[in-house]
Amino acid sequence: MLKKFFMNMLSSFVGAWIALVLFGVVAVMVCIGIAAKFGASSGETVNVSKGSVLTIELSGVIEERETPLDIDYISLMRRDVSRPQTLENLVMAIREAKENKNISAIYLKCGGVSARLATLNALRDELSDFRKGGKKIIAYADSYGSGDYFVASCADKVFLNPGGQVMLQGIGGTSLYLKGLFDKLGVEFQVVKVGTYKSAVEPYILSEMSQPARAQLDTLYGNMWSYVREQIASSRKKVTAAAIDSLVSRDFIFLQPASAAVKAGLIDKLYYERKVDDVIADMIGRDKDKVNFVNPSALVKPSEAAVSAFGGKKRIAVVYASGEIVDGGGSGTINFEKYVPLITKLANDDDVKGLVLRVNSPGGAVFGSEQIGEALDYFQSRGKPLAVSMGDYAASGGYWISCCADRIYADPLTITGSIGIFGLIPNAAGLAEKIGVSPQLVATNPEAEFPNGFLPMDSRQLAAMQKYVERGYDKFVKRVAKGRKMKEDYVRQIGEGRVWDAESALRIGLIDEMGGLQNAVDWIADKAKLGENYSLSSYPEIETSFWNMIPEMAQMTAETQMAKAADGNYELLLVKFARRILERKPVQALMPEIDVRFQESTPL
Repeated sequence: MLKKFFMNMLSSFVGAWIALVLFGVVAVMVCIGIAAKFGASSGETVNVSKGSVLTIELSGVIEERETPLDIDYISLMRRDVSRPQTLENLVMAIREAKENKNISAIYLKCGGVSARLATLNALRDELSDFRKGGKKIIAYADSYGSGDYFVASCADKVFLNPGGQVMLQGIGGTSLYLKGLFDKLGVEFQVVKVGTYKSAVEPYILSEMSQPARAQLDTLYGNMWSYVREQIASSRKKVTAAAIDSLVSRDFIFLQPASAAVKAGLIDKLYYERKVDDVIADMIGRDKDKVNFVNPSALVKPSEAAVSAFGGKKRIAVVYASGEIVDGGGSGTINFEKYVPLITKLANDDDVKGLVLRVNSPGGAVFGSEQIGEALDYFQSRGKPLAVSMGDYAASGGYWISCCADRIYADPLTITGSIGIFGLIPNAAGLAEKIGVSPQLVATNPEAEFPNGFLPMDSRQLAAMQKYVERGYDKFVKRVAKGRKMKEDYVRQIGEGRVWDAESALRIGLIDEMGGLQNAVDWIADKAKLGENYSLSSYPEIETSFWNMIPEMAQMTAETQMAKAADGNYELLLVKFARRILERKPVQALMPEIDVRFQESTPL
């Protein structure tokens, strides 16, 4: 017996050492490969010479701002360490290109962008401003997706491959209602909520969409599509907004040959990609061989947009609040435990004269929203102005943290509002029975483990939970009424969990003005009487790490998150989806799952 014990122990040690050695060998090989790649490219200097053209690859995911890179060793070995483009970096590159005398034009190379509408509109606005300086924009695609085309339509010339299509289809989304699945699994969701339109809970308790939920989405999508059509029509002089609807619904333009898009006025000319370089050279008056194509990193180095001017006596802080609001969480979320100390520190810093909160959040945990809101109140109590710039979403908890700002700006395609709260408590008693598990509760009081995931709530418990949620809603309503200087009855009227497009939000008083991040910064500078002599500091600070350096060192091409998700990992996505539901706090200020993107089809 003792001999067997020592043999097992020895084999464990040997196995551990072998694994350690193998890992070391792999790590060294990876590092050598990266170093070799870096060494080969480090000597290359990107020269922005006269007659240069900024090339923007309008493809893949566009995120709000650069975030720390989450990576594991398997991803590293697969070279899957890409970093998506960011709106922040692209905007900075376009602005630099506008002022740089050596940049003659921008070339939009469209290849399937994956971004929400407000992000695309912000990029489009920046490109339109670039054109005002007298420089040209040329767009090309093998086939245009709706998102690609929306951005590209502002270009001076829009070209298409003769074998391609314009996949313009409108705005829509499919919501998965899961009650039938949960019934089969034996899982019941008990719901307490405030708000007729607070439909975030519906997929778990209904088999089909309710009429209020459908009505608000019809209005939301309709208003946003109306704006998109008008913007395209204003840039493409040969087509009207009404004609765009006809092209989509009557003519099925996304199924028509490229020549139909030219005839309709959506496309200027048909070219194969190899010909586009010649056309660009002619447009800027240079020989083809002397046109220097540069990418955004030649104008804005990786991570440069996130490098802040933390010195100086007159600073405006820009705090990015992107993702779901959580009570503790990692990158990609708004963790109040990190944001509250940060905002407090900025409030107490005499060199910080004002703050712009850039909100891109569908909401989340009520407690976390309340804590961040209180910290922002403290910032204002120090006599410093606070402005909010809304991105794709600033709804529910995202609106909670926004509503008391001195000035609120939103993109015309922002989704906001959703003033409401719900509680979603799973009961897996049926599932436990199906798999032969019999939970046994022993407690001094029935509420000792309330809520219990294996016991349904009784009427008394449900009533207590409903009152708890209603108190949270009352607090939400009072905060909005105070921040927006409204009567509480009016807030309840426009609340009820309803989501609003920005145009409607402006009309009912939930926001102050249409505009982007720069508008909010300018307003703070004016309010704080800073003139033009001030610096910007971006937060949270991005921590530099070895992992974050890898994509830059290897100069790897960014892949889309969508492509990764579609790489046969649907089971993993379902597991992550279920885990996200179960890890949420029972009570949430969260908008419905509305991932508003253009409806896309695969080119035929």
